[in-house]
Amino acid sequence: MAPIEGRARELPRNYWIAGLLGAYACLAATSTAPLAAAAWSVPLVAIPLLLWTLQTASRWLWCFFFTALLLPPLPFVLGNSGPHVAVAVAGLGLVCGALRRREWRLKRSLLAFAMVVFFLVLLSSAALAVFYSGLIIAAGSLLRVLLFGIPVYIFFYSAYGPAVATHEEAFRGARRLYYIGLLSAMFACVDFYYQFPAPAGYGPQFIWLDSGVYRRAQGLFYEASTLGNVCAFFLVMIAVTLLRRRTERPLSKWVLWLGAPVFFAALVLSYSRASLLNLFAALVALLYLERARIRFGRLLAIAASCLAAGCLALWILFPEVAWGYWMRLSRSQFLFTQAGSVLSGRLASWQAIAAFLADHPWHAILGIGYKTLPYSDFIGQTTVADNMYLSLLVETGIVGLAAFFLLNFAILRTAWRAAQRNDLRASFFGSWIFCFWIGQLFQMLSGDLFTYWRVLPLYFWVLALAAQGLRQAPE
Repeated sequence: MAPIEGRARELPRNYWIAGLLGAYACLAATSTAPLAAAAWSVPLVAIPLLLWTLQTASRWLWCFFFTALLLPPLPFVLGNSGPHVAVAVAGLGLVCGALRRREWRLKRSLLAFAMVVFFLVLLSSAALAVFYSGLIIAAGSLLRVLLFGIPVYIFFYSAYGPAVATHEEAFRGARRLYYIGLLSAMFACVDFYYQFPAPAGYGPQFIWLDSGVYRRAQGLFYEASTLGNVCAFFLVMIAVTLLRRRTERPLSKWVLWLGAPVFFAALVLSYSRASLLNLFAALVALLYLERARIRFGRLLAIAASCLAAGCLALWILFPEVAWGYWMRLSRSQFLFTQAGSVLSGRLASWQAIAAFLADHPWHAILGIGYKTLPYSDFIGQTTVADNMYLSLLVETGIVGLAAFFLLNFAILRTAWRAAQRNDLRASFFGSWIFCFWIGQLFQMLSGDLFTYWRVLPLYFWVLALAAQGLRQAPE
């Protein structure tokens, strides 16, 4: 009888919950306006989804990756591209980390120190924007610093927090990430073919061809360079994976062979030459990293097959676009004679920034405020630097640039050490992020890649797994 009485005592509580939900549903149903009824129904969906997400330590993380790569910004005016659901998911991650605060195991490392220092420098720099550019622009600067805080938090959460992954979970995560990225690249190709309406705000980047003017492939991102950057990231993953033995691969080679042309096609359709330079530099780094055991014939076969498959698909589906991209690349040979044209107007922006620093050298010490150049005319005009190093120098000063170099050194050092380990996980994720980050250093010459807050968390997640594997791998 005791178990029956126990169940009887639980029934009233369950009835109360069911009764409250039923009353709330009836209240929502009485609304005559469809929008009001939909608004009343949101908690009925949001609360169970919230509880489901918080059940495990890593579930919110994969919700973030999914929303960041596969959902567009919301159609509201806020910032350049509008608010994004991924920010709310990141806030949910903060709640999840707070609820599991006892599971954190913070440890000292150069990488963690450099990441915190760089974030604090950016945060301090946002305060300077108040004096030089006013409260509104300073608020935008602070918001962009906080967006950079998302990948920083994901790194610490994955490397030292509740989401520390086992060997199987790490490779399962790599597979999930690959499939999410593949869907994003596939949509970018379809989007370019049909020229769907741009999602919310977007960078006005177009291709002028004989048949008309087309918006460059950007997928669900704000600009085409972000798409090219993330495609290079996954192409480096494919190259690293294919050079490993079958038992060491997180994905089958057929899945990789089928995905490579899609990523390469999306990269080309983005018309981002810097992303192609990123990929080339990363593959050279991989060649050096694997020089002791690499079979050059196999490497050439992999590279030629991926290139041929991607070029063939592009030539069949977009012959005029493929030819236009080839002509765009061929014009890069005139970099030193026609720099203004080859660099797409960046040279004029760099000259304006250099002239400002020459006339006001004291601003090179602490800077004028992070991410204020495109929105403030403090230097005499609004300017998009399109160069990570130069923009950090003028916006955060020598202090910020030094912190940035320290962070990049720490990233490469951690990735290199992980890549050299005999441990399978440390070697795979270390090689992946080391080679890709070498490419990042080159692409940063023509883009502010640390503002790509929707894709930077992917890179820092891989970096976190490399750092975690480095700690756990035997010496």
